[in-house]
Amino acid sequence: MGLITMTRVKKRKSGGCFAAAIVTAAIFAAGVIFEKAFEGLEKLPEYGTETAVNVTLQNTKAAEVPVNRFLILVNGENKIPDDYKIELTELSNGEKVDSEIYPDLQKMFDDMRDEGIYPVVGEGYRTRERQQEIMADKIRAYENEGYSEKKAEEMAKEWVAVPGTSEHELGLAVDINADKEKSDNQEVYDWLYENAYKYGFILRYPIGKTLITGIDYEPWHYRYVGEYAEKIHKSGLCLEEWLEKNS
Repeated sequence: MGLITMTRVKKRKSGGCFAAAIVTAAIFAAGVIFEKAFEGLEKLPEYGTETAVNVTLQNTKAAEVPVNRFLILVNGENKIPDDYKIELTELSNGEKVDSEIYPDLQKMFDDMRDEGIYPVVGEGYRTRERQQEIMADKIRAYENEGYSEKKAEEMAKEWVAVPGTSEHELGLAVDINADKEKSDNQEVYDWLYENAYKYGFILRYPIGKTLITGIDYEPWHYRYVGEYAEKIHKSGLCLEEWLEKNS
């Protein structure tokens, strides 16, 4: 944006100039806020490895594991059962996923690359300890901005699942970003939104569903649900809504 130059005007018009200056400033501020909001969607959060703070589970019950385990519901009210077992496959970048979702994930990535879009799995399976570290980092970040410990924890929970309630601990969720040397995040997100269901994945935390999912919109977070992905995607419902309607 270029510099705004001021010129001398007659005194009787000074009120109009003052009003125009206010409008200009407001438009500029709105533009900055709008731009920053979308910058936030252009990248995955960067997580550190500081010693975790203790964030406990409250008002949660063990999630039921359905016959089709890909439909297991894990959220702020349903924690991962203590006896939940998975087999993991390691990806080329060291991330891991549930072995049963690997073939569909690989096929999806291959097809994206054939179209000139280059994705990477930024985050796959996480241990309980790793999830705790991520939560701790997010809380500390808000505390460093001046929020109280209680408020920081409340805000952190809007972005990070409490350990024991994260889909990443299931191995069924992947945070997909772009290989920045070949693609940008937005084209990856756009492609996934239009096509991921064909490979068994759904956008887990859509826009406008935060009050239901407990997590803000995350265009990078995809969850494997297998054969039900197309129905869920086309319904416009989040996983919680779809399971309640189809249980």
